[in-house]
Order: sequence, then structure tokens, then C-alpha cells
Amino acid sequence: MPVIQYLLIHVPTFLLGFILVLFYVFSTIIGLFIIRKFYPYKRCKDHNDIAGFIFATLGVIYAVVLAFTVIVTWEQFDKADDITGREANCIASLNQDSIAFPAEFRARVQGELRDYVNAIIHDEWKTMERGQRSSKVHDLQEKLVRSYSSFQPQNETQKIYLAESVKKLNEASELRRQRVLYASTGLHPILYIILFIGSFITISFTMLFGTENFTEHLIMASLLAAMIAFTLFTIISLDYPFTGKYSIQPEVFIKILPTLLGK
Repeated sequence: MPVIQYLLIHVPTFLLGFILVLFYVFSTIIGLFIIRKFYPYKRCKDHNDIAGFIFATLGVIYAVVLAFTVIVTWEQFDKADDITGREANCIASLNQDSIAFPAEFRARVQGELRDYVNAIIHDEWKTMERGQRSSKVHDLQEKLVRSYSSFQPQNETQKIYLAESVKKLNEASELRRQRVLYASTGLHPILYIILFIGSFITISFTMLFGTENFTEHLIMASLLAAMIAFTLFTIISLDYPFTGKYSIQPEVFIKILPTLLGK
């Protein structure tokens, strides 16, 4: 299991964010005290002009990488949410289209759809938190496939509805595969390495400026560290769409469940 996903499962989200911000701010304060001890501000002040240009370039580079990662993470999260909604809509359509079939087959299919959705809500959502699929849901999905494949339509209307239902069932199966894939796939580790190393380089650079007022310097550097930590926490929280406190919930499946129960 990836380290980020492990942390999201075993560490409360609020505590994880608090530790991350505290670590960055505390490290900045300690680092600035150490720098000031060995390099007094008068010694650093002579290089402020050159350091300013270098820091501006460095800050832009890191900001671009950070913003790019936030956008990618959010897009992946939003896409996973969209896939979940489309999958639920396919299942709702299957239930609605079953009205064209004989009563016995319709009752069987609707019952299997109810079991399938209940298994997604109560079983697969827990396994997806660990980046895994549910074998129970997979078995119920295979059961639905066998039911539709064994049905013999008795008229043209049933043929049309059967073809449409099989199409919807295949689409729901494909969307489920994508959903499970998103549950187990996060950012490439190299991006996290770049983000964390880049954050320490950027924060460390602020300590090399020579300012007479140490308190103001400390506050500014600490605020920058806190802002970077908050942004990194946002990326971590959204990296695995189905893991952690701010993950996608099975609300769309819960909403369609009453229709499958005939309510």
C-alpha cells in the first residue's frame, strides 16, 4: 500500500494536517535561529539584491509545480466523482428498463440490482479505501451478466430493451473498473519527492535574507511555510479519491436505492 494512502487510513485527517503544518513551521523557526546564529543579518544583507532575483525565480518554479499538482489532483478527484455518478445512473436505468420484461424476470433482476447496490455501499466502499475491489460485488456483477445472457426475449420490444440493458450493464461494469482503478492510483512518487524537496529549498532560501528585524523575518518565513504545508495537505487529502475524511462517499448509490426498493 502506498505511504500516502496508508497515512490517510491510519492517521485522522485533522491530525495529519496539524502535524504537517506544525512540522513545517517548527522546522522554519529552528532553521532561522540556526542561520542567524552562524550568519548574522549584516552578513546576509549584502546579498539581498542578488538573493531577491534568485528567490523570485525559484518561487515561480516551485509555485508552478505546486499549482500543477493541485490541478491534476483535483481533476482526478472530480473525474472519479463523475464516474461514480455515471455508474449509479446506469444501474438506475437498468432498474427502470426492466419494466419491459416479464414479471418473473423483472423481479429477479430488480432483486439482483438491489443486492448489487447494497454490496457497493456497505462492502466495496470499505475495500476501496484500501485501494482494493470487493469480491462480493464482483460476484453479484457476474450474476447479473448471467441473468441477462440467459433471458430469451419474446417480442421486439423486449429485444430492444434487452439490447439497451446489456449495453448499460457493460457500461456500468466499465465504470466500476475505472472507479476501482482510481481508488488504488495516486500521484507518482517522484512528484511528492519534487514537492517536498522543493518546499524545503524554497523555505530555506527565505532564511538567507538579511533583515534587521528578526521577529518580522520569522513571521514571514513561518507564514510561507504554513501556506506551503496547507497546500501539500490539500494534495495529500485529495490524492486518493476514495480514501480519507474528504473522500467521495456512496451518496449517489444511496439515493437510487429507494427506487430499487420500489419506493
